[in-house]
Amino acid sequence: MKTLILLGIFLNSASLLAKDSFSKATFAGGCFWCMEPPYEKLVGVSSVISGFAGGTKKNPSYELVSSGKTKHREAVQITFDPSIISYERLLEIFWQNIDPTDSNGQFVDKGFQYTSAIFTHDEEQTKLAKKSLSLLRNLKLFKKPIVTPIIEFSTFYPAEEYHQDFYRKSLITKAKYKYYRNASGRDDFINKYWSEGNKTFLTLDQRKVVPPKETLEKKLSETQFDVTQEDGTEPPFKNKYWDNKKEGIYVDIVSGEPLFSSKDKYQSGTGWPSFTKPVRPFHIIQKVDSSLIGERIEIRSRIANSHLGHVFKDGPDPTGLRFCMNSAALKFIPKEELKENGLSEFEKDFN
Repeated sequence: MKTLILLGIFLNSASLLAKDSFSKATFAGGCFWCMEPPYEKLVGVSSVISGFAGGTKKNPSYELVSSGKTKHREAVQITFDPSIISYERLLEIFWQNIDPTDSNGQFVDKGFQYTSAIFTHDEEQTKLAKKSLSLLRNLKLFKKPIVTPIIEFSTFYPAEEYHQDFYRKSLITKAKYKYYRNASGRDDFINKYWSEGNKTFLTLDQRKVVPPKETLEKKLSETQFDVTQEDGTEPPFKNKYWDNKKEGIYVDIVSGEPLFSSKDKYQSGTGWPSFTKPVRPFHIIQKVDSSLIGERIEIRSRIANSHLGHVFKDGPDPTGLRFCMNSAALKFIPKEELKENGLSEFEKDFN
């Protein structure tokens, strides 16, 4: 009996630790039906809930909020694992799915309840949100000023069940959503300003790190160029790092940005180097890949925009993920050489 009690305490503690490893992000971007899809396919995101944020009315109904009589905005609350996907990336996705210059609402929906906002849950999120706002302004994409406010989080109430996952709930809601989305003007706006799809907010110094494609074609091997620049795939079991067991950090072959650690590497049996998580989620960009039958999540590097590989949900604990990468996109830095390669911050991981 005592053993069972102790086991129960251990399992409960493990459950609490797992929950504690997740964070929340809350964004208002107009119609919450449209703000769920960009986040729900991402690995590292466990849930996206449509609801109402920022107001003082407790448990408001959709009808009450949509009447404009409350101080709530339509919003989505995202639960995510920051060891897999960074808050900075969630911010970029937010900016790339709204019109940040509209102070009266979003697209066809007008009224305070549809205005955009970032609700930050702690000081670190506030710092990162302000930084992303500054980087967006530096891009100088818009003629009108950016008006989206950054607000300290106060309240969030889930909307009625009918509104959760509206875009895929049933054939009827799918049709309603598609009609509304096409008529709203949101996609026209996104395609006009974010046609690259996976554009990231880089400083001028970061942009200078990557040579032009013509230079890379001369600098890289044929396989390295094909994989990183042409989205190719190298053969399994016939690549440099699939069975590498040395300790160290794997960086982008083009930019040198740190991507994965040997501490998170495992033998997946696929013939490609596989990892359970990135060493710095900030440097990893997820992108929906529809080039084959069905959809996959492609992994690219942030600064170099190199194609690295794909991530699958068939990996081992603790994440259950398999970041399946191409050796040709990586360069391995042994732990003994981290300092001389500007990666001394990772030395403590191997002590």
